[in-house]
Amino acid sequence: MSVESKTSWLTRRAEEALKTGFTRAYQTVKVDPEKYLLQLRAAHGLPISTYQGVYSVEPALLENVAAGTIRAAMKVAAVEGAGFGLAGLITIVPDLSILAAITLRTVQKLSLIYGFEYNTDEEVAELWVAAASAAGVDISRELLEKEIINRFVPKVIQRIAVQASREVVEKWAGRVIPVASSLIGAGLNYYFVRAWGERAHSHFRDKHLAFRRHLLAARTPITLDANQPPLLS
Repeated sequence: MSVESKTSWLTRRAEEALKTGFTRAYQTVKVDPEKYLLQLRAAHGLPISTYQGVYSVEPALLENVAAGTIRAAMKVAAVEGAGFGLAGLITIVPDLSILAAITLRTVQKLSLIYGFEYNTDEEVAELWVAAASAAGVDISRELLEKEIINRFVPKVIQRIAVQASREVVEKWAGRVIPVASSLIGAGLNYYFVRAWGERAHSHFRDKHLAFRRHLLAARTPITLDANQPPLLS
């Protein structure tokens, strides 16, 4: 098989695996906002009882929680990549499907950390805009406004899969020797999640800070818990 043919085959497999992984993750392994709120309070000590409460929390604290969340996902992805990498390229489909799920859950957690839930169709659409942004895909506002959610999400997933598969092929091509590919798979998964996590982090942080400034400028009252600090400037 020529290098060009091998690259084309790998690209198609990677694209299909990522598309399948993101679709399954969207349908079956969503982060439960209510349970994650309890985790943010118990494990990270955020003094909040609702996601609206994050706007009264010092931004630096949210930064720390977000950074820790990305690091944890990177470690999980590295372990997963090492395990599947033992078999070389033959395991790229299950590997990328799981990697897609890890990545999407990380994006969802970052969304919640910064106070953006995804209960309504509009919020779900915004979550996928963020996921696309993390993948380096620009989703126009016109597409978002014209499409209903059941058609919008599959189109975004397809675009993400196409873009991400290119990135995958550029880096995953070295996974040909089973033992070596285990180490390569761990490293590639680790840095893949880090890159996506950091881009998603920037998206939600900037959106959070912009909305926070809006609340302060409008002096919008926020219902705080008894143990929450006042809204910081």
